[in-house]
Amino acid sequence: MSMISSPHTHSGKSVQLTMLWVMLALAPATVFGLYLFGWPAISLFLITVLSCLLAEAIALKIMGKPIGKYLFDGSAILTGWLLAMSLPPSAPWWIGVLGAFLAIIVGKQVFGGIGQNLFNPAMVARVALLISFPLEMTTWVTADGVSGATPLGHIRTETGQGHTLSSLADSLPSVSDMGLGMIGGSMGETSAVLLLLGGLFLLWKHIITWHIPVSMIGTLLLLAGIMHAISPEVYPGMEVHLLAGATLLGAFFIATDLVTSPVSPTGQLVFGAGCGLLVYVIRTWAGYPEGMAFAVLLMNALTPLIDHYFRPRIYGRDRKGEPLNYASEEGK
Repeated sequence: MSMISSPHTHSGKSVQLTMLWVMLALAPATVFGLYLFGWPAISLFLITVLSCLLAEAIALKIMGKPIGKYLFDGSAILTGWLLAMSLPPSAPWWIGVLGAFLAIIVGKQVFGGIGQNLFNPAMVARVALLISFPLEMTTWVTADGVSGATPLGHIRTETGQGHTLSSLADSLPSVSDMGLGMIGGSMGETSAVLLLLGGLFLLWKHIITWHIPVSMIGTLLLLAGIMHAISPEVYPGMEVHLLAGATLLGAFFIATDLVTSPVSPTGQLVFGAGCGLLVYVIRTWAGYPEGMAFAVLLMNALTPLIDHYFRPRIYGRDRKGEPLNYASEEGK
């Protein structure tokens, strides 16, 4: 493969440093979730992350790649971390092990390793586990250890049986409880405030840009606001869709994956809007109360097409991608 001629620039960011900043941004929400759900969540988190490292090492060994070079670049750890954040904290240990191998082997290494995967590995594993083991993947506990549905799941079930949202007011958590994370769900569905702070930290460090989070959250809230205005007794408002569910985890930490999202700002806006649209449609009318993983994977599949139509301008070429004719330009 020939290299494009100079000049070249380098951002100064390595894979290891990028992964480290993302994990640092995730740490407050993770620690809070581990504190809320206790030892079951701690053990599942450790098992999932360590299993991702093991799966990565096995895959690298089989492919003949240097284990020392790739194993601790942070990508396998972050994949396990995000997967653990999306699992029920009380899920059995083997869910974490199986999910880790699905994420690393099927979601990442089958495509050639880091930088080559089309789909977000953690979301590949989550969707595969959800379809294969729906009972284990939909059994939730609250912070006090009581089993129960997530707020989105509770709303879907009750409204599907003909109940109105006003009749559910006493059984739904308050906005403050949803914001602080005092609800049932995965660790990635709990503290919206800490996840938001982590996302803002990534924006501040220029690890991600604003395009995907803003377009994704904006589209989701716009649809939620319209539908709630049309039928407030059936469709929950914007605050529920923002705070109850994996909206903030998905918008800042999953959909913004540099490998599986578009490269141009316009493409990222389209990608984020598509994610927001699909999340709302799946939450509202499909068979699952949370649609983040499905939405991200579907838009991952469209990323090459989005990049094709919204390709960034290349130095030395015009907006159509044709080389500039400097001689003719100078003659003008």
